[in-house]
Amino acid sequence: MPDHEELRALRQRCTRSVQGHGLPTVASMLGTVPPDTAMDSYGEGGVVAALEAEICRVLGKPAAAFFPSGVMGQQAVLRVHADGRNRRTIIFHPMCHLERHEEQAYQRLHGLVGRPVGHRDRLITMDDLKDIAEPPAALLLELPQRDIGGQQPDWDDLAAQVGWARERGAAAHMDGARLWESSAGYGRSPAEISALFDTVYVSFYKGIGALPGCCVAGPQDIVDQAREWRRRMGGTLYGLWPNAASALSLLAERLPKFPRYLDHARAIAAALSAVPGITVIPDPPQVPMMHLLLQVSTEDYAKAARRLAEDQGIWVTQSCMPTADPAVQRLEFSVGDATLEFTPAAVAEIFAGLIGR
Repeated sequence: MPDHEELRALRQRCTRSVQGHGLPTVASMLGTVPPDTAMDSYGEGGVVAALEAEICRVLGKPAAAFFPSGVMGQQAVLRVHADGRNRRTIIFHPMCHLERHEEQAYQRLHGLVGRPVGHRDRLITMDDLKDIAEPPAALLLELPQRDIGGQQPDWDDLAAQVGWARERGAAAHMDGARLWESSAGYGRSPAEISALFDTVYVSFYKGIGALPGCCVAGPQDIVDQAREWRRRMGGTLYGLWPNAASALSLLAERLPKFPRYLDHARAIAAALSAVPGITVIPDPPQVPMMHLLLQVSTEDYAKAARRLAEDQGIWVTQSCMPTADPAVQRLEFSVGDATLEFTPAAVAEIFAGLIGR
């Protein structure tokens, strides 16, 4: 198997990517920072303030704070919700990012108690929530639920779940890392979705494709306290302006494109569903992302992906997520600017080749 340096060099030689916004380079990412950017000082003023004001406008919230990472931002705001209610329990989906990818930082750093609810392979339902008797500090809902293919509840179900939290005195917090995709899926503005929630986290490096960073938005008093936690957790860097400027410029450029990304994702899913050995989850996609179940071994997929990169200069994920069946791999597929350059038939042809069909 090739080592990481070999794969990195191979990736740099590729000229196209079928996923997301393509292959970022230092030059392309620096190009997202306008030369006339106004610098901040320790997160205050300049383009950071401008980005926070824009997020307030887009989400319809009175206050927003920029954080260097979503891990930090969500922990901060959930800590504030918990402290304000003198409760420690945070309710979330079993595949929640806090539970799976943050090494239980919410517990070890903030003394919060995570309570996964529902089944890992489906969305949370009202029946799942009705089984909970203890008073929670917050209900965290991820829109869309990334680890099950970008699924999201029906609008009425979403409103009912938020209402359940409010009736119990809990905060309703949205993990909106992919809110931009969710907005396209619901056919509703980010502000209309955000209005259901007390606080919202949005990412800029995922669907938007900017340099790393995020915002937490909500009531002024909650955001002010989250800012204090940002400093305590080491997030108030001397200058946050490059990341904030990248986010501000690409938000304006790409946010209007998400309905087009969704249309293309659904056309691609229809083409992929016709390929034997490929299952699309969910089918059709609910947002501009999906998961693919590929009937191929780990080794055969890796070899085919490498050949595609070497022979055609097209980069795809070189490894998939394993499943309970060694002969079936799971791959996350997101649609962005780079994907728009491929017809649905061309994408189906690429993936058919990856599984030897």
